[in-house]
Amino acid sequence: MKDHSSYNDIARTTLSVLSIGMLIVGAFWIVRPFLLALLWASMIVSATWPILLRLEKLLWNKRSLAAMAMTILLALLVVGPLILAVSIIVANTERIVSWLESLSRLTLLPPPEWVVTLPVIGGKLALMWREFAAAGTAGLAELMAPHAEEIVTWIFRQSGNPGKVVFDFLLTIVISGVLYSTGETLAQEVLRFARRLAGERGENVVVLAAKSVRGLALGVVVTAVAQSTVAGIGLAIAGVPVVFLLTAVMFVLCLAQLGPSPVLIPAAIWLFWSDATGWAVFLSVWTILVTPIDNILRPMLIRKSVDLSLFVVLPGVIGGLITLGIIGVFIGPVVLAVAVSLLEAWIQEGETAEMTVTETSAAVETIETKSGVSAGHSAITGDGSESCESRADQAMDGDRVCQSGDAGLGLQHGDRPPGS
Repeated sequence: MKDHSSYNDIARTTLSVLSIGMLIVGAFWIVRPFLLALLWASMIVSATWPILLRLEKLLWNKRSLAAMAMTILLALLVVGPLILAVSIIVANTERIVSWLESLSRLTLLPPPEWVVTLPVIGGKLALMWREFAAAGTAGLAELMAPHAEEIVTWIFRQSGNPGKVVFDFLLTIVISGVLYSTGETLAQEVLRFARRLAGERGENVVVLAAKSVRGLALGVVVTAVAQSTVAGIGLAIAGVPVVFLLTAVMFVLCLAQLGPSPVLIPAAIWLFWSDATGWAVFLSVWTILVTPIDNILRPMLIRKSVDLSLFVVLPGVIGGLITLGIIGVFIGPVVLAVAVSLLEAWIQEGETAEMTVTETSAAVETIETKSGVSAGHSAITGDGSESCESRADQAMDGDRVCQSGDAGLGLQHGDRPPGS
């Protein structure tokens, strides 16, 4: 009867686990089309939550008004740069058209002498330069056509369907508005789940993940502003037209983790074709200096915002970007930070357990030693006195005697007791 009951318990537990697993898989399958937007919205809300709280205080502690204002600001931040870019393009249409027409008439000059004198690559670079100059604009276009097709294909593959991109942007804004309104409730539910899953350690992991996302968002935005600004200064110094438009484009590219190179490199080539060789060399060097800024500045800002090691942030950012794309910039460091924190907690827990066992063993030995001493003392003293016979047996030549209660007071033959 007992075996039959245990079999029923095992079957019931197995069915429960399978049912819960199927529900989780089904739920994930349903939200899978919205998963990217949900991740983006969660990270945006987590990063901008302090701004929401300050705005709520300014709006008479009304969460609904603060959430509405933050949603509108988020929509403006997404749509605003697009409107600005379109307006700048419309305002400079004639200039852009004339610039495109001038490209067909450009001729590449022969390489200067200093190009030939460059170590290792000077000869090959000069030969390639002469081939491009001899081919002209039409020949150069034919040479670049296969590579241009590959570049355009890669860009479309990375960006995806434009309609889906727009839909993800709009869905991200809507989900962010919902999270702004019910953020505390959802956060408590997540903490309850983490506490139920791993106790206090799970709760600490959730808090660490939220802090990491906030620091990552701050690092990415500040890095994009700094890198695009420095690149725009270089364009202005070199005399490249429509600097503000190109700087706005570079800011968007830096946010997308593509860097300013897609703008700086064509600008340097245009300067070479415009017979501004000195400025072209300057901009080329400027591009080499500006391009790696994000890989240096972003991990430092993230590490300053969150108490994470640089050896966690740097591989997380780069590896996440390579593995998961733009969203990996945020997910990679968070995953590594959580994994490292769990590993450190596990190691520390083992060390604490070893120290506890050692201290317990030492305490037991001390107690046993004290107990042994006390037992020996009790065996000697008994009720506080030792028999005269036992002491008399140990006395030499029977000369020392004792009386009950004297506790080791010895008297010689012929001596008189005190007070007698």
